[in-house]
This record gives sequence, C-alpha cells and structure tokens, in this order.
Amino acid sequence: MRFRSILLTTALTAAPVVASATTITGPYVDVGGGYNLVQDQHVHANTPANGAAVPKFSLRHNTGFTGFGSFGWGFGNGLRAEVEGNYNFSHVNFGAHYIGPGQAGGYHNTDESYGAFVNVLYDIDLKHFGINSPVTPFLGVGGGYLWQRYNNVTNSQMKPSGYAINGTNGGFAWQGIVGAAIDTGLPGLQVTAQYRMIGQPGSFMDGAYQYGTDGGHANFDQRWNHQFILGLRYAFDTAPPAPPAPPPPPAARPVVAPAPLPARSYLVFFDWDKYTLTTRARQIVAEAAQASTHVRVTRIEVNGYTDNSAARPGPAGQKYNLGLSIRRAKSVKAELVRDGVPASVIDIHGYGEAHPLVPTGPNTREPQNRRVEIILH
Repeated sequence: MRFRSILLTTALTAAPVVASATTITGPYVDVGGGYNLVQDQHVHANTPANGAAVPKFSLRHNTGFTGFGSFGWGFGNGLRAEVEGNYNFSHVNFGAHYIGPGQAGGYHNTDESYGAFVNVLYDIDLKHFGINSPVTPFLGVGGGYLWQRYNNVTNSQMKPSGYAINGTNGGFAWQGIVGAAIDTGLPGLQVTAQYRMIGQPGSFMDGAYQYGTDGGHANFDQRWNHQFILGLRYAFDTAPPAPPAPPPPPAARPVVAPAPLPARSYLVFFDWDKYTLTTRARQIVAEAAQASTHVRVTRIEVNGYTDNSAARPGPAGQKYNLGLSIRRAKSVKAELVRDGVPASVIDIHGYGEAHPLVPTGPNTREPQNRRVEIILH
C-alpha cells in the first residue's frame, strides 16, 4: 500500500506540468507489482495404486500478489516489443470443497507460478485525436511459458498421510494487457497502471502433480489469473545528440561557411533514412509553433532535405532522397498542425540532396544535412 501511494502521488503531482505524452523510441525497462487473483480451478485425481476412492474438488484461491520485470524496444511509431520475467503467488485456503464421497473440508497452503513472456504492445498517442495529455493508453498481448508449483496443498480434515497436492510442471501461457502510462516530468520516466489476464490451458497441466502418497496424479482444468498492477517504466533517451561542429575543410580547398539562417528559423534533425520525429525534434517543432503565436506570421515555410547518401543504390538514390525529404517536411507539418498551427499557412517543399548545410564528399552520411528547416515569414 505504501508503494502504491508513492506511485499515485508522483503521478498526480507531475501530471500538471507535463505538456504531452512520450512516444518511446529505443530501449526501455519496466517493473511492476500488484494484486493477483486466481479463479477457482477444478481438479480430478486419477486412481492411486492402492485403489482408494478418488475425489473431485475445486481449489479456491484467496489473496495473492504478482511482480514482473521487462526489457523492451520502442519503434517510435507506438509499437513496442519486450521480454518479460513474471512471478505470481496466491494462498489456497478459501474453502476448496471436497466433492467426492467421504468427508469435506478446506484445502490450504500456497501455490506459485513463474516464467517468461514475449509481449507486443501498442501505445495510443492521444494527440492523433486532438488531445494533448501526459497519459498514454496502451494495449498488448503476449505468449510464453509458466511453471506452476503447488506447495503441499492438503485437506485440513485428513491425516498428514492422506491426500495432498505437490509438484511443479510447466506449459504454454498467454496474456492480454490493458493499461496507461503517465509522464512524471522527469525525462524518460513514467508511472504505469495496468490490468492483465493470464491464461494457461488445462491440457498443459494434466498429469503434472503427484497426488497422495500412492503415486496418483491430479489433473487440472484451465487456469486464469487476473492482475491489477502499478509500476515504473524508464525509456533511455535515444534522441541523437546535437551534431558536432563541422570540421574545417582541407587547406587546399577554399573555406565555405554555411549560409546564415533567416530570422525566426528552426532546424529539426532526423536519423538516417528516417522521417519520424524524435523526442527532441517534437520539442523544437513545439517551440516553432509557440513562436508563431507571438509574432505576426503570414506564412510558414517547411523545407525538407537529406544528405547525399541513399538507402537505394544507383541512379534511383537521388529520386528516393527527394521523396524522403518531402516525407520529412510532411511529418513536421503534421506535428505543427497538432500543436495548433493552421494547415493553411504552412507550405512544404522537398529538396532532396540539394542545398546541404555542410558540404561533403559523395555518399556521405552527414547528420546536419538530414534536416527540415521551419521558417516563419
């Protein structure tokens, strides 16, 4: 409860100062824990070697908890993939009633499960719906392997030598995930709240557990875990650093200084062969949009460029780069519109490899030439 209160307090105090949600690009880590509720399971015991009567009963689970840790990668477009380690625990002491002939009573002790999942998730950017919020809802599915372990679950009205369920066995498991992440105001750090449902088909657990002292087995039907989790997620900053100053040209060549930028100009840089905006790029576009409201702007010019390297070889490279520069300009225009700039005042142009900010030799990957220039007229 104390951990949960800290997380909620962090989210509520940080939310008012965060302008918009974070789209994860690159590596991140995620940890969380919370309440684990396991649905009733029906169990049927095979006849033991001594031919004793075989009961049918249901196991009823009481309080429990869960915890997980994961490492993942965000692709910058809302999609994420991750590998997760998972642990679940619950008490089996809430009236697991004997159904067969003989005496009835409560079964008690504990069970646990542990294993790993591979998850695919999608973050829903609310800015696409015109909502500027620090909250990012997400959905996900995962598949993996869980080991189930029952720790001497016995009937309280039977002798110690009577029926008991022990043992460990593993099998396929899947999960569905629904949640939301809240930016804390600290770069890369988010608070998460989520619901998970983990399923494990009964066919993967049949015959897995020793039953009684005579070597029989207990066969279980499907298992369902319902989990309510709070956690923390940290995305490592993968935005490219500010480009270094260009090296001086060789002594034999004349020094060519980059052309000065017009007044009220902004530069947005891109990764090689990419037109998606990094976190830093979104901040620069937001600054340009904010500045356009403080001066009398009649037109905003958005010009896209590439360096002279190309993802496609041969003569098609220049044509490909021209299209890439236009896609970069369109990406910046879309972000300006999301930040409140009317689309009617924005003109976009794509110049491909032309007009480099830094002169280079052929087929050179130059970060300062992979850019979009925003000019406020």
